[in-house]
Amino acid sequence: MRCIGHKGYHLRDADGQKRSPGRISGRRRSWGERQIWDARRQQWFQGGVVAIPVTHPDYEQPLWLVVSRPGKGRPRWYLLTTEAITSEDDAWNIVFAYARRWQIEMTWRFSKSELACESPRLWKWETRLKLLLMVSLVYSFLLTLLDETLSHLKDWLLHYWCHRTGKRCREATTPLYRLRWALSRLWLAHLTPALSSRMLNSG
Repeated sequence: MRCIGHKGYHLRDADGQKRSPGRISGRRRSWGERQIWDARRQQWFQGGVVAIPVTHPDYEQPLWLVVSRPGKGRPRWYLLTTEAITSEDDAWNIVFAYARRWQIEMTWRFSKSELACESPRLWKWETRLKLLLMVSLVYSFLLTLLDETLSHLKDWLLHYWCHRTGKRCREATTPLYRLRWALSRLWLAHLTPALSSRMLNSG
């Protein structure tokens, strides 16, 4: 999936004519409308979607142009995908997947920096695979703590081992940072004094 410009990019429509995505979608009516949550602006807005089969001028592979129409005052998204779009739900899945792109980037950032796998410096594949499996296990454990059935445990950890004051800090999106830090402080507090001191000095 790729977001393309509506002027400088050209595709071929069903008739084989080479046109811009804006002209291809033209006056086509939206397949449907939904209420969409804008996480950046913290508000709901009404949006529509339509999907059109197209091809690239230089390739024969069939593609789909998914156009998100977020309403007045918001730019349209022209999404090009190889996924077959057979229904309105398929088109919305493409739109919502693109809308979550920053959440995916934040997840990768956490995985690389907080879990220390940004630069592992392991040349052998077996050793690198072992490290990645260990990181995946730790990451999965942290994700289980986000389950609703464990909300009391999560709240306890954050309150006693990584407490923050202020409304902004409590409502800010910090993906697993505070939870990982709270667990680290809890474990260090219950280690033997000699081992705890050695770990603190080494890290």
